Amino acid sequence: MPHPDSAPPAGGISGAFTAVMGGLATSVTVVGAAHDGDRAAQTVSAMCSVSAEPPMLLVCVHRRSPVNALIRDSGRFSVNVLATRHDHVADTFAGRPWPGKQRWDFTCGEWVGSDSGTPRLADALAFFDCAAHSTVEAGSHLVHIGRINTVRSEPGTPLIYAGRTYAAPSPVPPSRFPDFPDAHPDNRYVPEQQAPARREASA
Repeated sequence: MPHPDSAPPAGGISGAFTAVMGGLATSVTVVGAAHDGDRAAQTVSAMCSVSAEPPMLLVCVHRRSPVNALIRDSGRFSVNVLATRHDHVADTFAGRPWPGKQRWDFTCGEWVGSDSGTPRLADALAFFDCAAHSTVEAGSHLVHIGRINTVRSEPGTPLIYAGRTYAAPSPVPPSRFPDFPDAHPDNRYVPEQQAPARREASA
């Protein structure tokens, strides 16, 4: 007889996957693109680095998003990494605007054009301007891989999405083991040792 834990969850494996992923922590970004006077942006949590040499990243954007067509037509996209001061921006570009705003409303936050024309949130925690390298079709989403041409950063605390709500990171003290008092990390990063910095670099 199968163990009770092996019974298919409600919604099947897809539902279980969605539920588990909803409890994990991710960064919050807004991916944008522009072409021939049109621009669009979408809140995206699936963003990660791909390569340091050359610098590359990827983002996963739902097939229904108008951002995809603009990335295809322009060959470029931007990634704006949000800070805790940007929760209203995250909601707006996720299609959940606060009162007084519309969905995907560029009057929410201070938006400017980058040197290449991609949408840039002026005080984003980090900004990456990317040349589209390749696009992979994957189920409900398109995975866009971009080669980074410009990097900017501003001081702030990263906005995190975990457990279907917004949060901020906090340091975790090293684990302690009474039976092994000398067990401790030698390379644990201490955030207080580095002050936030404003940086900018272009290829």
